[in-house]
Amino acid sequence: MSEKFDVIVVGAGPAGTSCAYTCAKNGLNVLLIERGEFPGAKNVMGGILYRKQMEEIIPEFWKEAPLERPVVEQRFWFLDKESMVTTSYKGLEWGKEPFNNFTVLRAKFDKWFAAKAVEQGATLINETVVTECIVEDGKVVGVRTDRPDGDIYADVVVLCDGVNSLLAKKLGFHKEWKPAEVALTVMEVMKLPKKTINERFNVNDEQGVSIEIFGDSTQGALGTAFLYTNKDSINIGVGTTLSSMIKKKMKPYKLLEYVKEHPMVQPYIEGAETQEYLAHLIPEGGYKSIPKLVGDGVIVAGDAAQLVNAIHREGSNMAMSSGKMAAETILRAKEVDDFSERILDTYRKELYDSFIGQDLKKYKDTAHTFEEHPQYFEKYVPLMNEAMNKMFTVDGRSKWDKQRDIMKSFTAERGKLGVAKDIYRAWRVVK
Repeated sequence: MSEKFDVIVVGAGPAGTSCAYTCAKNGLNVLLIERGEFPGAKNVMGGILYRKQMEEIIPEFWKEAPLERPVVEQRFWFLDKESMVTTSYKGLEWGKEPFNNFTVLRAKFDKWFAAKAVEQGATLINETVVTECIVEDGKVVGVRTDRPDGDIYADVVVLCDGVNSLLAKKLGFHKEWKPAEVALTVMEVMKLPKKTINERFNVNDEQGVSIEIFGDSTQGALGTAFLYTNKDSINIGVGTTLSSMIKKKMKPYKLLEYVKEHPMVQPYIEGAETQEYLAHLIPEGGYKSIPKLVGDGVIVAGDAAQLVNAIHREGSNMAMSSGKMAAETILRAKEVDDFSERILDTYRKELYDSFIGQDLKKYKDTAHTFEEHPQYFEKYVPLMNEAMNKMFTVDGRSKWDKQRDIMKSFTAERGKLGVAKDIYRAWRVVK
């Protein structure tokens, strides 16, 4: 493997494959390295793929990609022990071209996407671990793999090796992530007949539903559970920051069982059979945790760059856009035959100016605020459920009396000033 490539991409997830596809399509000699048996074998996300960013790479991809269902309804549940307050948006226009987003199974989709990059000319090698970047005179010139004679060289190496990004860490681009900067999500893919899914979620064969679940689903910790519909299966999962798991001494598999047995959730999965159990670390640090993105001969993209908007459940779209931006930067660098940090730094600037940088900046304090003030999930979600119960229970008491009782329950522990401060704090970090 002494051949030199124009570009080596480490990791065949959404970011890596987007970069490899775009580079190869424009005539560069690209090597895409995947540690799994095949792309998607070790890749995990909840299961939502956004159309806009994918279409910028492969127009009308939905006509051939192995997608599950176009999502036409997004629901939000705020759980207490035996109740929930819900809100949702259902738009039938999302079920028609050009669509908004889809549910996907990564094992199918990533394999297909990587094959499209190969069609464009990229070389894909699986079951290969990159152990470190090869650095000469301060410049990354290739990678060292676990294969015999496994040193491979390139003008540029793109690191898309996931949230921990040991390669970027070895280069000094970031330190060990703090527990509050990383979330652990566990999920199951559960087999369920298409007809049953349609009946339970009130959709037809060509429609899907995503449900985000807050409050008791994480036992008051910062995080969410989710329930997504596939063609003939459902994805159910839950995730919290590692710091919350440590603080509350929670075990992820037990938390998932807790969600599955919740009386509000259980009817939706009754009779379903588990096909896969998956666990994955997700970057939660946001804007303030973005590491060094560019060096001489190297670019960092996707989860390795902490590009996840946890508030809006966006990650795969940011990964794809960052991979595409990295490729476009490399193409410009190729024109001048200069792969220095100075030239590649246009990637960093474009990323910060894009919707990725702007959205992460908008919510830069949100996760930290909610983690530091657990009353939002521990106290206010149950109080919201209690308030709805009081107002909608017909018991002969006046609504004025009930409103006074509700106000007393909200202010009993923190007082009116404390509640006002909590409302203002939450508004300030999500506005």
